[in-house]
Amino acid sequence: MRRKKTMLLTDVLKEYKKEMGIENRLREVELINSWEEIAGKAIAKRTSKVYLRGGTLYIHLTSSVVRNELMMIREVLIQRLNEKAGDELVKSVVLK
Repeated sequence: MRRKKTMLLTDVLKEYKKEMGIENRLREVELINSWEEIAGKAIAKRTSKVYLRGGTLYIHLTSSVVRNELMMIREVLIQRLNEKAGDELVKSVVLK
């Protein structure tokens, strides 16, 4: 017996993510996992913790020099992150 309505697995997964309401959270996790690619290896080495909450990206740094550098390029960093995500996930950045 053959079904008339067949769907591609990618379509089924997209629909499932949308129904479960986890689509945005998965994009956030993907963005955090690509931190080294976005910021570069030197900055990623001096980063102890990165997380996203409510549109705000929190970055914990071990170097005050890197913190000052990131403060100066904060807007560019937000733009890069949102380009990588394909949506405006990051609205502000907090450096600690």
